[in-house]
Amino acid sequence: MVQITFTQGDITEQQVDAVVNAANSSLLGGGGVDGAIHRKGGPEILAACRALRASHYGGGLPTGQAVATTAGRLPARWVIHTVGPVWQAHQDQSDLLASCYRESLRVAEELGAATVAFPAISTGVYGWPMDDGARIAVETVRGSGTAVEEVRFVLFDASAYAIFVASGEGS
Repeated sequence: MVQITFTQGDITEQQVDAVVNAANSSLLGGGGVDGAIHRKGGPEILAACRALRASHYGGGLPTGQAVATTAGRLPARWVIHTVGPVWQAHQDQSDLLASCYRESLRVAEELGAATVAFPAISTGVYGWPMDDGARIAVETVRGSGTAVEEVRFVLFDASAYAIFVASGEGS
């Protein structure tokens, strides 16, 4: 059974096999976690993403899917890019958010990753409520049956950390 841990900090500093990037569909960098990973990981990540766009993902990576690249200069071996849904109060997209976690774990298993660090996907600029995002993240990872040994949720601030820890205790 996967061990779930929580830490407050910078996902780009995590010494894990794979870091999950809350990417935009272009795969070419952006703000938030995506921008931080591209900045700190260096041009190798962008080059790998451009190669993906030129081959399999010409129209961008679909929401809920995941794909891996090198981690460049990050302490991880790989970056797993996934595109979370944008929060919409009138449309339940919980299945797409859960798919981000499931698909990222599937890719991690294919790579042979034992440790994976996740951000709080879609809870930043995409507007997903943190408490619901935490619940979906933890429940999805717990129910995944993954061969990954440790999933580490890396939360940027104390508030997000507290919400994820409470979600982990409650399920």
